[in-house]
Amino acid sequence: MAEEPLDPVIHATARLRVTATLAALGEGDEMSFPKLQRLLGMTAGNLSTHLRKLEDAGYVRVTKTHEGRTPATYLALTPRGRVAFEEYTQAVTTLLKGARP
Repeated sequence: MAEEPLDPVIHATARLRVTATLAALGEGDEMSFPKLQRLLGMTAGNLSTHLRKLEDAGYVRVTKTHEGRTPATYLALTPRGRVAFEEYTQAVTTLLKGARP
């Protein structure tokens, strides 16, 4: 039986950090782009690139709005993203225990 590979969308270090941070939020909660950027210590361009890959996979919801006249971007994991992250963490745990998934 072949082992299932780790999800390559989440497995990249920066995307794993993004996903783990957003997974810590409650369902339905969002985080602002600047706050996530500060927490992860990433440049805006680098964070945007990784968010785009997560968004294209259906794992992250990006909501663009305005607060007064200032643009604001909010981020959240989608239900699909939560499932993918849970499956990823289960696969890593299994791998670390030396068992096959």
